[in-house]
Amino acid sequence: MIRFHSQNERRKPSQERGHKEKDKYSFRPTPPQMTFAHLVLHIAGSNNFLCSKIAGVPEPTKLQVTETDSKAKLVEKLKSSFDFCSGSLAKVDDSKLGESMTLFGERKATRAAAMMALSNDFADHYAAAAMYLRLNGMLPPTAQPREKAPARPAEKK
Repeated sequence: MIRFHSQNERRKPSQERGHKEKDKYSFRPTPPQMTFAHLVLHIAGSNNFLCSKIAGVPEPTKLQVTETDSKAKLVEKLKSSFDFCSGSLAKVDDSKLGESMTLFGERKATRAAAMMALSNDFADHYAAAAMYLRLNGMLPPTAQPREKAPARPAEKK
């Protein structure tokens, strides 16, 4: 299921994850909250960290990006993190999900628990991004109207 969610997150178009205008990447809902650009980098960092731990592979080191970089670089960093997750999770050996590892400081967890954390992060991060979009008058992807399917021709009797 986590592999499916990773693939599903990866397929969402980049503009659905963020603002269309670069100036909106500096938006923060309140002064203590992070900017949208920081949120994008946080999501990418979380994806890379958790997927590397789950798969037992090193985190990717390329694409050093800051929150003041261009929208294109930020979106590329985000997309590459979902690509990394999809590729690394596809190689996870399910028989090793009970193995213990160190997460977040010295906290111990199993690979399965890290997968649950990743799934929770997908939902939490999407909700946060949706809130930023709504505060800027935009609908997140799951709230956008769907195109209606063409009407079927009437059956002949």
